[in-house]
Amino acid sequence: QVQLVESGGGLAQAGGSLRLSCAASGRTVSMLTVGWFRQAPGKEREFVAAISWGAGSTYYADSVKGRFTISRDNAKNTGYLQMNSLRPEDTAVYHCAASGAYGARAEGSYTYWGQGIQVTVSS
Repeated sequence: QVQLVESGGGLAQAGGSLRLSCAASGRTVSMLTVGWFRQAPGKEREFVAAISWGAGSTYYADSVKGRFTISRDNAKNTGYLQMNSLRPEDTAVYHCAASGAYGARAEGSYTYWGQGIQVTVSS
């Protein structure tokens, strides 16, 4: 069983930055694909970014490419999502998730989910 706990959300101005953390327990993140998803009010949950187990290949949604960076710290067993150049449309509840599948980007490929954390970007 894997437990995931997000932190680091909050309020930011457009153009600003936030870093989300996803602390994992139960398995080491180096053996999991860690992904971030988000759900804005009235919208479906969407893929944001993922980092695969092993060498750590990364994947991004087109909407965040060049602005967001996903990473992990194996020693701290934590995944991160650095969000720069934030836009009001980035406002959403962000969830981290973990999967045993390499390079997983589909929501259904993820077995373990965090509780979610609010990110609000003001214009």
